[in-house]
Amino acid sequence: MKHTNLDSKLETLANTALVSSLTDIQRGIEREALRIQPSGKIAKTSHPAGVGHPLTHNSITTDFSESLLEFITPVSTSAEQTLSQLRDLQKYTLANMGDEMLWPMSMPCFIEEQDDIVLAQFGESNIGKMKTLYREGLKNRYGSMMQAIAGVHFNMSFPDSFWDALKASEQDSSPLQEFISNKYLGLIRNFKRELWLISFLFGASPALCRSFLQGKQSDLPFKESGKGTLYLDKGTALRLGDLGYTNSAQSSLKVMYNSLPEYVKGLQTAIRCRSDLYENIDDYQAESPKQLNKNILQIENEFYSPIRPKRNANPQETPTQALARGGIEYIEIRALDVNPFSETGISLEQIRFLDVFLTYCLLKDSPEMDWNEQQVSDQNLQNVISTGRDTTTYLQQQGKQISIETWAKNIFGDLAKIASLFDRANGDRVYSKTIAKLAAWVDNPNDTFSGQIVASLVGQDTDSAEQALVLAQQYKQSHLQSDYQYYQESVLNEQVTQSFLDEQAICQADKKSLKAFLQDYFEKA
Repeated sequence: MKHTNLDSKLETLANTALVSSLTDIQRGIEREALRIQPSGKIAKTSHPAGVGHPLTHNSITTDFSESLLEFITPVSTSAEQTLSQLRDLQKYTLANMGDEMLWPMSMPCFIEEQDDIVLAQFGESNIGKMKTLYREGLKNRYGSMMQAIAGVHFNMSFPDSFWDALKASEQDSSPLQEFISNKYLGLIRNFKRELWLISFLFGASPALCRSFLQGKQSDLPFKESGKGTLYLDKGTALRLGDLGYTNSAQSSLKVMYNSLPEYVKGLQTAIRCRSDLYENIDDYQAESPKQLNKNILQIENEFYSPIRPKRNANPQETPTQALARGGIEYIEIRALDVNPFSETGISLEQIRFLDVFLTYCLLKDSPEMDWNEQQVSDQNLQNVISTGRDTTTYLQQQGKQISIETWAKNIFGDLAKIASLFDRANGDRVYSKTIAKLAAWVDNPNDTFSGQIVASLVGQDTDSAEQALVLAQQYKQSHLQSDYQYYQESVLNEQVTQSFLDEQAICQADKKSLKAFLQDYFEKA
């Protein structure tokens, strides 16, 4: 067997403090979930007051639409604890939602009219109004429907002890934070190259309700099940494709990941450059604004990417200003569909896989990635989205064609080596067992999330909405009947009360008009 650079690196690292540091990886999860009525239609009620103010609650808020809840866990070094936190937050919210439920899928339920998707409301403060106006800009730029799509974001950072061991093993003399940022960027480049594997394994949106298209035509080879479900027979993750939460208008943006200054410059250029596409939409300077501004991106968060470098920002600091100030602190994975087979939307098995996969992406050699290679990687992803469970589908790797099956098995060979490091660190074999189980899905693609969904649709000739509604009912009952695992209910009640007090304080501190507030914000951005 060929001895690779990764093999050599692992031989060195296996005898260092790096292995023990793997138990201190920090994680956080942001899970989005659409609120639905008992009928399965989108909820039109306001954000539940019983769970706090969406502007100031740290753990329970809304995303782009008023009906799209977002649950945010604190940072933890325990994957089990993170899931317990997520479960508790959902349990508490469900107890304060009346008869409404959480939609267990990424692609939304039946939505009759786009106007049924109400923009998220964040109150009367300037920052709250800014958040809602940003979402109105998204609506006017891309339509409302994508604001009802849900996903799961996985945040991860390696501990200081890991970086110290890795830097020492590579005898790198650069400043520590520069070393860390460069390594995270290498991880991001490798993740983008092999993102298609995430879609193959965990893509859970091979189907959608016909209402999502709102009469638009699609070139995808859809088949139909039940009374109105469209699905791709070998598809994986429509959410990540052109019909989902992507932004084709951003195709002209050439945001690169070869150095931190290059990345920061690319995004900052986009938030300062006016776009002809949005010139006729009134911005914040108009009497009745319909978007924040007329630039390619209203703010940096509008840039869609399946992975982002992040740093916790100071007050009044934009994400790229935080990165420029202190370097990369952690990464945010945005490529996960909601897992309909887990009541929390993500499973422990998925977290363990991501631990291994992201560590592999970090340790593996990561050459610079030019714009052409980024486009090739994007095309590979689109191929897997549409026909990924046909593992004879060919992808492009370093200018050559390679089947999904061959490439996936090569990756899993390396992942098994990384998993053994995690097993040593944890004193068991759960990571190796996870990788072995998922590796078998390459030979049996019907075991993947999308494979199970399509098999159920075809076997029963039913609508995906009917299946999702049954799951929503089961998960609500399960949550309400279970005990809190991490939080005390009294603590969650206190957080609700405090969130309203914090929002009032923000309103009282406002001394400027919204127009003046935004003028000041954009001058500093």
